[in-house]
Amino acid sequence: MKKLKNEKELVKKAIAAGTKYGEARGVVEFEPTDSATAKIEFIYRLLVHDKIIQPLQNDQISQASMRHRLAIWASKLEKEQ
Repeated sequence: MKKLKNEKELVKKAIAAGTKYGEARGVVEFEPTDSATAKIEFIYRLLVHDKIIQPLQNDQISQASMRHRLAIWASKLEKEQ
């Protein structure tokens, strides 16, 4: 897995966009006390469920790989805008 240049920034954007997407769908309402890891996992699973991003293989699922997948998704969102 090749690390992106600005992966931390992209993960923050992915969390913001994923939160907005989940709340618009009415499936989630994050609390300020929710951890970033919990948000990342929920957003990843929601986007996989909605077939927006491809799922990782079961043996490759980890916090780092979910962060990376969301960062890639966020970078594609930037290009669309």
